[in-house]
Amino acid sequence: MKSIIFSNGQKYTPSKIIGIGRNYDKHIQEMKSRPTEEPVIFIKPNSALQDITQPIEIPKNHGTVHHEVELAVCMGKRTRAVKEAEAMKYVAGYGLALDLTLRDVQARAKQEGLPWSLAKGFDGACPVSEFVDKAKIGDVYDLTLSLSVNGQVRQHSNTGFMIFKIPYLISYISQWITLLKGDLIITGTPEGVGPLQSGDKIEAGISHIAQIRTAVK
Repeated sequence: MKSIIFSNGQKYTPSKIIGIGRNYDKHIQEMKSRPTEEPVIFIKPNSALQDITQPIEIPKNHGTVHHEVELAVCMGKRTRAVKEAEAMKYVAGYGLALDLTLRDVQARAKQEGLPWSLAKGFDGACPVSEFVDKAKIGDVYDLTLSLSVNGQVRQHSNTGFMIFKIPYLISYISQWITLLKGDLIITGTPEGVGPLQSGDKIEAGISHIAQIRTAVK
């Protein structure tokens, strides 16, 4: 099982990664999707984790791979059917994640009305940064998300534009799926997603949490 590391050296081993789709209006628009009344949920396995500071290996011969920069939430303890007002007590901290997506695979699955787990859950589909304790972050809804490829800015937004906020997401998810200590919630991406290819240089950041440079194999 793969683990994540906090800046204080603490290690957590997520049993799963819960992804949130359609959580920023402009991303919904760019994907020609529609808003939903409840969160769109998908799951990535532990095997999707990889260290974002190491070269990112993307699948070959399966179509386009898109980057999606996201705020990741690490759960600090077992969470089951928690009330929204109590939800933040269960959070350990925050990190930066890339929700890598096989866009052509996802599009075909959607057209055929089939699940798109392979498009989101392949090996290495969730590169993550080092995490920081939640106490070190002030307003979690005033963080700048950014991502550039080869020096060109593609994504630049703010966590304040989330449609479904973190306490609601934790409460909603935990009514259906028990969140275990170390599990991650990746909270959705803003607009500007785009393709990656071998040789690309990536710079990505979330203010007060991580600023990273990495490359695509």
